[in-house]
Amino acid sequence: MNILVIDDSRFLRGLISKTLARAGYAVTALADGEEGVLAARATRPSLILLDMMLPGLDGTSVLKALKLDPLTAQIPVIVMTGLSQWNAAKLKEAGAAACVEKTALKLDESADALLPLIENAIGAPRQDHVSPKEQCPLTGQSPEKEHPELQSKETLS
Repeated sequence: MNILVIDDSRFLRGLISKTLARAGYAVTALADGEEGVLAARATRPSLILLDMMLPGLDGTSVLKALKLDPLTAQIPVIVMTGLSQWNAAKLKEAGAAACVEKTALKLDESADALLPLIENAIGAPRQDHVSPKEQCPLTGQSPEKEHPELQSKETLS
């Protein structure tokens, strides 16, 4: 699954991209709203993570453009904002699947808190994802890597 990240913060784009790639997602990360709309139309990602404060076309305008376009209208969009005063109900009414405040997620430390939101927005967890609780505490490996006999037939082929 491909996720499009639209955020003007180089640090957050990198952090989110690394977290999503580590979790098994393909990621395209852009800093500009107009580029984000064009990329969404061209690639039709599984989900979009959208910052509200963007140069050029702001996040609200990007969300509206995406939801009005038949090619992108069905793509779930999770809106991220650094502002403590925002209207989640209004953004959801405009088509956002979820709205999150960046500070509540502690994105300066880790983007792992986004993973449950993403899985909820796309409808189901990835089959290849192993949560930290399912990893061996000593080696960090999944049970399947520790014990190949636990692998499903689909994984082995």
